[in-house]
Amino acid sequence: MGSTNSTLSKIPNVEELMRETGFSPAHIVRLYDRFESLDKEKTGHLRPEDFGAINRLATNPIGDRIIGAFFSAGQETLDFHSFVKILAHFRPAENHRLRDPSLPEPVNSRTSKLKFAFQLYDLDKDGKISRAELLQVLRSMMETQVTEEQLESIADRTIQEADLDRDDAISFEEFRKSLDRVNIDHKMSIRFLR
Repeated sequence: MGSTNSTLSKIPNVEELMRETGFSPAHIVRLYDRFESLDKEKTGHLRPEDFGAINRLATNPIGDRIIGAFFSAGQETLDFHSFVKILAHFRPAENHRLRDPSLPEPVNSRTSKLKFAFQLYDLDKDGKISRAELLQVLRSMMETQVTEEQLESIADRTIQEADLDRDDAISFEEFRKSLDRVNIDHKMSIRFLR
């Protein structure tokens, strides 16, 4: 316990970070240790290339998209607080808890998780998933497991079913509604950090 408290005392605003993300003190310490191990140059910030040390990301067909999700446009580094907030998206959703409506939506709410997943497909960050973007992600994920014709069929069918306003793209709201219709509950874990 002493080592946990010692590590926690190094982290500014750690109580607020735990409240925002739902991570326990033990999780925060584990994430801090992982952050420090990835920060080879000991700058207090991570760069996209620092994530290459995470084997599960390095071998994941969309690992580069996941790493990219940690960095907003123009952002080249990531501090510990931002690192933890992104990882909170991978925690199980806590939608069953009553929450104070005056507080911001929890980082690991279903809506926040869906927004995070949506941005993995919205490659040009225009707020829509086009057929071309969907095909690009499907190619990355499926690699050589299916033919190009099958991929195009999957993309066409997905756009056709999810595109409610018939603009040949999927907006976030259409993305959310299509997942609600098929009753998919995206559960993410932080196992890749171990």
